[in-house]
Amino acid sequence: MQFLGMYHYWVFVMLLMIGFYAVVAKVNLVKKLIGLSIFQSAVFLLYITMSKVSGATAPIFQKGVTDALFSNPLPQVLILTAIVVGISTTALGLGIVVRIKEEYGTIEEQDIQEIDRR
Repeated sequence: MQFLGMYHYWVFVMLLMIGFYAVVAKVNLVKKLIGLSIFQSAVFLLYITMSKVSGATAPIFQKGVTDALFSNPLPQVLILTAIVVGISTTALGLGIVVRIKEEYGTIEEQDIQEIDRR
C-alpha cells in the first residue's frame, strides 16, 4: 500500500489529465483556457510537493548549528513566478477570446473555423 502514501502524485496526475482533456476535447475557448489553468495548477502542485524535505528547516544559518537539514526555497520561488506568469497568460487569453467573440460572434472553435472557410 505504498502508492497510497504518495497521494499528491495521484492528485497531480488526475489534475493533469483533467486539464489535458479540457484543452483537447472541448470546443469552447473559455473551457480550453480553464483546462490550461488546471494543467498549470497540476504542475505547480508537482513542483511544490517534490520540494518538501521531511524534517528540514528553513535555510536560516545560525552560529553553532552545523548539521541541520535545510529545505531548498528555490522551487517555491519559481512557482510564485510561474503563478504570476500563469495569471497573466490567462488574462491575455481571455482578452483574446473577448476579441474573437466581437469579431466572429461566437467562441465555439468549430463555428469559428466554419466562418473562416467561407
